[in-house]
Amino acid sequence: MNGPEIPFVFAPELHVFLSSAHTVAGTPVLTDGSSTLGHVVESLGVPLTEVGRLVVNGAEVPVSRVPRAGESVEVSAVERPQRIPGAPLRFLLDVHLGTLARRLRLLGVDAAYTNEDPGDPALAALSAQEQRVLLSRDRGLLRRREIWAGAFLYSDQPDEQLQDVLGRFAPTLAPWTRCTACNGRLTDADKESVRERLEHGTQRTYDVFAQCTACGRVYWRGAHHSRLEAIVEKALRDSAT
Repeated sequence: MNGPEIPFVFAPELHVFLSSAHTVAGTPVLTDGSSTLGHVVESLGVPLTEVGRLVVNGAEVPVSRVPRAGESVEVSAVERPQRIPGAPLRFLLDVHLGTLARRLRLLGVDAAYTNEDPGDPALAALSAQEQRVLLSRDRGLLRRREIWAGAFLYSDQPDEQLQDVLGRFAPTLAPWTRCTACNGRLTDADKESVRERLEHGTQRTYDVFAQCTACGRVYWRGAHHSRLEAIVEKALRDSAT
């Protein structure tokens, strides 16, 4: 049985998820009379992770509200910076976001990631178990009810993805403190203690090292350091503005 037609107004930031017909303010949406606002919004293509305030006839309402005849709905995007209450800010990235994971770790941000795809159910369960914000470009994954918190990445370019995450969540940055390979903590390492892990050229050329306390990987300021330093400096500048 069909329910009332409810006019919806979506924030411009959410138009990327909608069909062209629903980007027009006040477009009526035919409801079934029993589905919640959350269900209706998701059925139109918008993940609830991207939704901020829901306003019905001028009053904010929860996603569990069932719309009724004579009402109109405004759907806003999440506010930035977005605050995630209840746990330290930590991230979980899906299998397609390896470059972003390494860049977040470079900045000292806790970013769990594996290049072996565990599947959507396992990712969602891990997000809940470890209270991590799940980052993905997969709308279906972000619609899973069991995830603790999530965010859609609007770009497929790592530079823009990093800027998006930093701008949206404003995490505390501590560059050069995490292993980009495994997310473990780095500690200063004496050259003698890591000598067996170094090639002879590296032994001769470098004297300052750090080592991951989790996987044992050794770091030094090698040929790629200037490129990595540019990423760090830009992130620090952007976070200060």
